[in-house]
Amino acid sequence: MSRPKRVPKPLNPVRLNDLALHYVARFATSAAKLEDYLKRKLRERGWEGEGEPGLRALVERFVEAGYVDDLAYARAKSGSLLRRGFGQRRVGQALHAAGIGEEVREEVRAGKAAQRRAALALAQKRRFGPFGSAGLGRPQREKQIAAMLRAGHPLDMVRAILGAADIAAAEEWAETSEDEE
Repeated sequence: MSRPKRVPKPLNPVRLNDLALHYVARFATSAAKLEDYLKRKLRERGWEGEGEPGLRALVERFVEAGYVDDLAYARAKSGSLLRRGFGQRRVGQALHAAGIGEEVREEVRAGKAAQRRAALALAQKRRFGPFGSAGLGRPQREKQIAAMLRAGHPLDMVRAILGAADIAAAEEWAETSEDEE
């Protein structure tokens, strides 16, 4: 015998506020992601309160209270993706998808040194270039290039890291500043 499916109560202003508080307490988020989450919950559960739910005002209150900070979120997300080996293009796409504005994305944009370290991290993690087996054929090299391009790295960096003679040369390239080239 199966249990009847429990239908959640429709949202009212108090429940909506509680949902928002619970969400920002559990997850680092942007204002746009919080608003999308609340819209989804309204679609799923409905609205029993009077008038419109006022999502924009609720999100603005959370921003003013400091519960949601797009700049801090963008810095954390950008740093995390760079450490995992993603390039600047993919970082920008992820921030755009999270609803981060262009001016904030530009403010947290990684410099050349951070981009080089990210390319090095991906090559190490995936055993590309000098970190992999020597004597790869053309098809394997093209797959490595394609993977690094999909990860958001520019072609000149991909060629530099994959063309490094050995691990020491790749690490030296990653630590070289733009001015020295």
